[in-house]
Amino acid sequence: MEETGITLNTIWIIGGIFIVFVFLLGIRIIRPTHRALIERLGKYNRFAQPGFHWIMPGIDKIYRINITEQMVDAEPQEIITNDNLNAVVDAQVYFKVKADEESVKNSVYNVNNVNYQIVNLARTTLRNIIGTMTLKSANSERGRINDELHIILIKETTNWGIDIVRTELKQIDPPKDVQETMNKIVKAENEKLAAVDYATAAETAADGKKRAAIKEAEGIRQAQILAAEGEAEAIRLVNEAANKFFVGNAQLLKRLETVQRSLEKNSKIVVPANTELVNIIGDLAGGVIPLKKEK
Repeated sequence: MEETGITLNTIWIIGGIFIVFVFLLGIRIIRPTHRALIERLGKYNRFAQPGFHWIMPGIDKIYRINITEQMVDAEPQEIITNDNLNAVVDAQVYFKVKADEESVKNSVYNVNNVNYQIVNLARTTLRNIIGTMTLKSANSERGRINDELHIILIKETTNWGIDIVRTELKQIDPPKDVQETMNKIVKAENEKLAAVDYATAAETAADGKKRAAIKEAEGIRQAQILAAEGEAEAIRLVNEAANKFFVGNAQLLKRLETVQRSLEKNSKIVVPANTELVNIIGDLAGGVIPLKKEK
């Protein structure tokens, strides 16, 4: 009996340990960044939201799906453009799996390896788009290429349970010899622009000096005009004063003119003794010029 009791206790202990072990073995924790699909014996069983879950070890299998935004690189590839140049093209695609149950199921059951399929689809789409464009137009119309790539990827992945967030054209590199030629052209254009800027600056400086010289000449000319006008005004005032004075003294003016003519013809004038010459001239002119007598 004792041996039987010991055996039963041992069995219970072993059974309890086994149950605890199986329970711990089946614990699964789903993070907020993931959703999970639980299969039982190879058949879809249920959808797992973030939090605590328990599965039957060996019978159930859980598949965690990341629902955060992810990026895949389409990897560089050579694409022949419409002008027969081999351009090296690379792009990046940003996507995320939608969080609802149906979308998560589609991302697992409708497509094999979403990341791989997106890369190959993006590469094929880029070849189709850029193959119809020249290298120059492809470089200048990157926005258009991004938009077309984005639209086509959305259309082709409708049943994949994913959302194509955006696409970015990473590079479009021409062949090495073409790149060198383009660099020389760009360098020549930059040098041309620099020369034009220098010539414009020199022309501006010369124009400034010219304007300054013109302003200086105009200032000198204006000063000379003002000086001449001042002299003319002074002469006019003198003339006005003379005319005003002689208008009321016509007889005196006449006598002065007579004296002037006499002197010009060397007429003889008798000067009495003890008489000043100045007074004689004054008498001839009809006036008296007083002199200060010496003591």
